Amino acid sequence: MSDNEADALYDNLMDEEEEDLLEEEAAQEEEEEQEGLPDRDEKEPIAILPHDAADSTKANKVKITTRFLTKYERARILGTRALQISMNAPIMVKPGTETDPLKIAMMELRARKIPIIIRRYLPDGSHEDWRIEELEIPGLEM
Repeated sequence: MSDNEADALYDNLMDEEEEDLLEEEAAQEEEEEQEGLPDRDEKEPIAILPHDAADSTKANKVKITTRFLTKYERARILGTRALQISMNAPIMVKPGTETDPLKIAMMELRARKIPIIIRRYLPDGSHEDWRIEELEIPGLEM
C-alpha cells in the first residue's frame, strides 16, 4: 500500500467518525427537545434589576437564601453599575476626583448606595429579591 492510499484510507475513516459524532449530537439535541428539558443557558441563577423594579407586594417576608453577597453577584453588580456610570447614569456617592467608573461603583458598593436589586431564582421557580442594603458583603473595607 502506497503512502497516498494510506492517507486516503485514513481521511475516509476520519470523515466517517466526524459524521457519526455529528449524527449523535443531533440525535441527542432532538431527544432533549422532545423531553422538554430546558436549555442550559436559558436562565441564569441571578438577575440584576433596577432599584424600583422589585414588586413589593410579592416580596418574600422570610428569605431562605444566604444573606451574603457572593463573589459572582459582586462581580456582576460592579460590572453592571460601572457600565451604567460610564453611560452617564447618576452617581449615588460623591466621587471626589475619581473618574474611573469601576472605582466609583466600588465606592457606591462600600456605601451601600448602588440602586440595584439582586433577584435570586430558586429551584421551584420562585425568586427572592435582595437590596444591596440587606446583604452582608464579605471583604468590604470600610
